[in-house]
Amino acid sequence: MDTLILSRIQFGANISFHILFPTITIALGWVLFYFKVAFTWTKDDRWMEAYRFWVKVFALSFAMGVVSGITMSFQFGTNWPGFMETVGNIAGPLLAYEVLTAFFLEAVFLGIMLFGAGRVPNWAHTGATFLVAFGTTMSAFWIIVLNSWMHTPQGFEMRDGVAHATDWWAIVFNPSMPYRLTHMILASFLTVSFLIAGISAYRWIIGGQTRGVRVALKSAVFGAALLIPVQIFVGDMHGLNTLEHQPQKVAAMEANWETAGNVPLVLFAIPDEETRSNRVEIAIPNGASLILRHKADGVVPGLNDFVTPEGDVLHPPVAPVFYGFRVMVGIGMLMLLVSWTVAFTMLRRKPGSKERRGVEGLPRWMLYGLVAMSFSGWVATLAGWYVTEIGRQPWLVDGVLTTRMAVADVPAPMVLSTLIGYLAVYGLLIVAYLGAIFYLARKASKGGTGPVVPGARLEGMGVAAE
Repeated sequence: MDTLILSRIQFGANISFHILFPTITIALGWVLFYFKVAFTWTKDDRWMEAYRFWVKVFALSFAMGVVSGITMSFQFGTNWPGFMETVGNIAGPLLAYEVLTAFFLEAVFLGIMLFGAGRVPNWAHTGATFLVAFGTTMSAFWIIVLNSWMHTPQGFEMRDGVAHATDWWAIVFNPSMPYRLTHMILASFLTVSFLIAGISAYRWIIGGQTRGVRVALKSAVFGAALLIPVQIFVGDMHGLNTLEHQPQKVAAMEANWETAGNVPLVLFAIPDEETRSNRVEIAIPNGASLILRHKADGVVPGLNDFVTPEGDVLHPPVAPVFYGFRVMVGIGMLMLLVSWTVAFTMLRRKPGSKERRGVEGLPRWMLYGLVAMSFSGWVATLAGWYVTEIGRQPWLVDGVLTTRMAVADVPAPMVLSTLIGYLAVYGLLIVAYLGAIFYLARKASKGGTGPVVPGARLEGMGVAAE
């Protein structure tokens, strides 16, 4: 493997590790704010019990995200100097806006959020939680703006091979940004919903059957059940936007080789780029045309349209985009099935009673199912990002800068050695992170077999219901 491939793998490994943690903190900050507002409104300590546990997970995830993000940013200079040399006039300010509007905001108020309960007025602590949550969302906003601009660049002109901004409004609100931002925010909330549901189910199984665990589990399940249909709709809109601006990516997602109407929806296949065809294909007739064009004879772009007469391939690698898309969609369908099944079970009435079954009415196998789905959001998010980023190849900035033009002239063995180092460290860190979460769950559930007494002072948080 040459320097280009190794550098791509290294950056892919870094972004894959990094994105796991913002995917949690973006939504978890707002969930914590919801818990805190519910506690303030009801004076019911079950909300504060839930806050007390999940704020620890937020702190752990936030720390991991900051560290991995710093490491990733260095690679712009070490592995991809051509990126900043060509589009730094646009990428630099956008990254600076993230620091000014998001990172500083989080850094200032994170300490109050984590350690201020009982030491500052309740309104100040609630406000700090809100500002941290707002900061994580602003961070996501600016990063998605830059990423979207790389896919659908607008508002600039090239002078002597360097991009110069001509319209910042067009840069920020480029054609794909609203769809990517909405899709990512919803993905974060679904990731957190299943994380909370899964870890809460784990705590329930091992004996931590407190009111705080109960309310967290119910909130997460019903939140997921409501959000997953919205995400499916937004995903469809995002796909139509991608079809308009990056048809080669959609062609790879569908493994469609020839532009035509009445294109089938390929459920499974083995794409073969050498023969420019699919092997072992299982498909639904006219399905792709119906989904993408909303009519059976709708024309869907084919991959062969993106090969030059000289033989240069201008479409992405087909197999990873094709399979990644199906993993993402498959996890989404599983989320829909699990969340609706669990929510329906909890809403059913007990036999001979007008009361709902609630968490207590969930069979043990269903609780184990939620535990198994704890990190399903990570799998779907990674698959979606692979579709997005690999689907942009061979471009780094679509139509402006290729990855080959931007890569550093560094010996391949040097890149390989650092790649091995990154993978080893990240492997250890992810194991430690997962172990820490389940350790926190076991620690919090030790001896927690009964409900928290309403109005009791929560040890360690210094917050009492008034």
